Amino acid sequence: MSLTLNDVNRIARLSRLELDEQEQAQALLELNSMLGLIAQLQSVDTSGVTPLAHPLSVHEEISLRLREDIVTETSSLEKRAELMANAPAESNGLFLVPKVIE
Repeated sequence: MSLTLNDVNRIARLSRLELDEQEQAQALLELNSMLGLIAQLQSVDTSGVTPLAHPLSVHEEISLRLREDIVTETSSLEKRAELMANAPAESNGLFLVPKVIE
């Protein structure tokens, strides 16, 4: 499947883009190039290939790389004061944010 200049103009209109003739020609080349790559990928025979949850699953067990869900830092008043130093507004150790829903 390849696109035409009419297709590019329609896509540009739907995207609310203004493209001059040179940009339309460039977009046409780039979009057709992408569609060509997609067609090339779809032509590969993948029957008998097990889908992977992650590309690194081929080399190592990914679930072993995940850390345990345990507390690694303890809270202290000094740490809280250090974190609150960046707050534009705070009250009783809590960030104050503007009300956005009435």
